[in-house]
Amino acid sequence: MTGEPAFATPSSAPSDLSQKSSTSAPSGAHARFWPLALGSIGVVYGDIGTSPLYAFREALGQASRDGVTASAALGVCSLALWALILVVTVKYVIFLTRLSNQGEGGVLSLMALAQRAVGRRTALIFALGVTGAALFYGDAIITPAISVLSAVEGLKSVPGVGGAISPATVLILSGVILIALFAVQSRGTAKVAAWFGPICVVWFAVLAVLGLSHIVHQPGVLAAFNPVHAVGFLAHHGTAGLFVLGSVFLTVTGAEALYADMGHFGRKPIVAAWLWLVLPCLALNYLGQGAMALQAVELARGARVENADWFFTMAPELLRAPVVVLATLATVIASQAVITGAFSLTSQAMQLGLLPRMKIARTSEHEAGQIYIGRVNIALLIGVVVLVAVFKSSAGLAHAYGLAVTGTMVVTTALAFIVVRRLWNWPLWKAALLFVPMLAIDLVFLGANALKILSGGFVPLMLGAALFMVMATWVRGAERVRLKTAGDTLPLAEVVALLAARKPHRAPGTAVFLAADNSLAPAALMHNLKHNHVLHETNVVLSIHTADAPRVADADRLTAEQLDGGFWRVTAVFGYMEQPSIPRLVGMAKRAGLKVDLQSTSFFLGKRTVVAAPRSGLPRWQAKLFMALARNAASASDVYRLPPGRVVEMGAQISV
Repeated sequence: MTGEPAFATPSSAPSDLSQKSSTSAPSGAHARFWPLALGSIGVVYGDIGTSPLYAFREALGQASRDGVTASAALGVCSLALWALILVVTVKYVIFLTRLSNQGEGGVLSLMALAQRAVGRRTALIFALGVTGAALFYGDAIITPAISVLSAVEGLKSVPGVGGAISPATVLILSGVILIALFAVQSRGTAKVAAWFGPICVVWFAVLAVLGLSHIVHQPGVLAAFNPVHAVGFLAHHGTAGLFVLGSVFLTVTGAEALYADMGHFGRKPIVAAWLWLVLPCLALNYLGQGAMALQAVELARGARVENADWFFTMAPELLRAPVVVLATLATVIASQAVITGAFSLTSQAMQLGLLPRMKIARTSEHEAGQIYIGRVNIALLIGVVVLVAVFKSSAGLAHAYGLAVTGTMVVTTALAFIVVRRLWNWPLWKAALLFVPMLAIDLVFLGANALKILSGGFVPLMLGAALFMVMATWVRGAERVRLKTAGDTLPLAEVVALLAARKPHRAPGTAVFLAADNSLAPAALMHNLKHNHVLHETNVVLSIHTADAPRVADADRLTAEQLDGGFWRVTAVFGYMEQPSIPRLVGMAKRAGLKVDLQSTSFFLGKRTVVAAPRSGLPRWQAKLFMALARNAASASDVYRLPPGRVVEMGAQISV
């Protein structure tokens, strides 16, 4: 494990927490409202916008084992509409978007906000946050696979082409598209991202037009807005209704992105895009698919009606090929948004100390959110390709999809309850009035998706459990390293006093020692004195902490305290959405009275080799996992962007 700080430590650094994201929206958000709304359509709503490709088909298939019926078509359509209204519109758009951490949303932002509200990291908050983050990675693997597969499967409906499209062809084409998508990640998406919004606007317009073209011939489908049809369907179908509900949940997958990406676009553009474009277009398309199914039942005059790929058959035959191409573009954009979200979540997790350090590459000079993490990209690619090869179709993957998303939604609701109770100071009765219905809906969907565990739902559970184990192991092991280091180290004040009495040889220049706790003498400082018997003229003990806020104002970024004997104690604080940079701190240090010249400064890092102790406090398997994570952690010089050629590493061995 390279570098003195074992893990990023949440700090009590001052940061104003807003209950409304509008007070901390991105700079110039009001002036750029429509561009931000357009951008959100491509990034935020790509995932939920591609759900019509498979959601209605899968739900109606579950409801019509013995053939499609009018009551089943109307019931499924009603369930889909009310899922969009209750889960996405009421829970996420109306309520959760108001629950921001300085304008940022998402499960880790909510975890940080809950920690700040409580005043510490409790076991419950930690477990909820890590569970939500772990399940998100399951979503990030399944979304590209099911989206691209469902789009490519549309080729089967194209006249003159469909007959030549075999299942193997679908798998090969999907694999090529997905591999190409992951292969270009390292180059960034800044040059093409400007097209995401316009392409998705066209996509949503096509969804609406296709839906309307069938609603006008079967206006009776509008009765689906009456929730009686949804409730009646569930009441009359028993356990089968729960299976259908699990598939209906596919209509709202991607809702979490609405909350997670709030910091990039601001609340108002995201809400406006949903209410004025995305929701109406999705509703029209689902109604259109329902109308087409009702019409098919009418024309059959009592004969059996098989479930079909309703989305693509909605389009006129001459337009199916262009619709397939547009659907493929939309699914690629949806996949890109999820991949970018995985990079962002990983960066936040590293800053919050939930994962070991990994090298982050910036793919844009102008957009701070454009980052690339090679290890995450490779892991996602392997996972996606394996899922496509194993499940072979979007119908197969549909069984695996919902459980990860419903789990994340339950976690989000639980964390939001903590924040509302402890930060907003709502009385219990008032919080219960809001959260009991929301949690009840989440749990019903969770239970419905749990019925699919054996048919594919185990996949996100296994992925989530593995990632939970990794995060929990890293946090536990890093804490043991911190305690071990603190127990073997002298307080910095004592070392400074000893050096004043027994003065070592002084070398010109400045030495910066990175330390997890700058109240203690860093191991690199002690090793330098022990082996080289030398001390620089100026010695800076620097500790970098992570706040429970996404960003920290420059005024609160750095504190510097001058000690005797040419020593300085410096503490720097970054938000969990920010990337720490030592060169950036140099200018701030000068304003604090500490004059540092990078050309005459050496950076000393403690390179720790973690080994198993004879009597480890960790289980044997967990100790081995932690050592493997520590060995593969990125260098602190890469993470903190230290100047090449100015870094000195002092080795040490530590047992856990």
